[in-house]
Amino acid sequence: MNPHLSLSTSTTLHHGNAETRYVSNILRRLYKLRRHTLITSFVGLLGFSTLAHAQAVPTATRSGYLQAGGGVSLGKPDYTDVTDQGVSAWVDFDFTSHIGVEAIYHNTSLKTPKDVGEDTYLVGPRYVFHKGRYNPYVKILGGIGIIKFQPDNAPHTSYTYTAFAGGGGLDIRATNHISIRAIDIEAQMWPSFKPNSLSPFVATVGVSYTFR
Repeated sequence: MNPHLSLSTSTTLHHGNAETRYVSNILRRLYKLRRHTLITSFVGLLGFSTLAHAQAVPTATRSGYLQAGGGVSLGKPDYTDVTDQGVSAWVDFDFTSHIGVEAIYHNTSLKTPKDVGEDTYLVGPRYVFHKGRYNPYVKILGGIGIIKFQPDNAPHTSYTYTAFAGGGGLDIRATNHISIRAIDIEAQMWPSFKPNSLSPFVATVGVSYTFR
């Protein structure tokens, strides 16, 4: 064998192995860098997506939704056959996006054509539906009802009874804080009124303020 050829071949193989190791080392570094970059990018994207989703959840669908409002009411007292007029006030607190509780006060004793008025203090669960700006709801309430006899020429008297109500209504969101209570209706039952129970009916319209 030609010794010059053997030396040349050995030198070429040595350089070839060195170049191969160099290229392999670069490829490994690039792979590690790319893997680190991909992991970092993925974690960053996941964090951003989670934050964006959390910020995109409407306030109205979160828990702890509190609103308070007032309005005017018309009442059919059942004790008489006329329509009484008055005011109402309420507070709603929703524990979830659909389930909450309502406390409401009706005073339909302000204008009583036959001098007989009825007031109620009621509280109970409610279920709310959401459709854009429209939030219809249903409710079941319990509490007390007060019947007032208020003639012009005699002392006024009042009596308290157990009262229940089933009803519902529609809130329309006007702004981030203001909602219009387009209608609220209650079919009440006063079972402890003697000799027969009373079945008053109350309808209310008004405005609510939402605390956010």
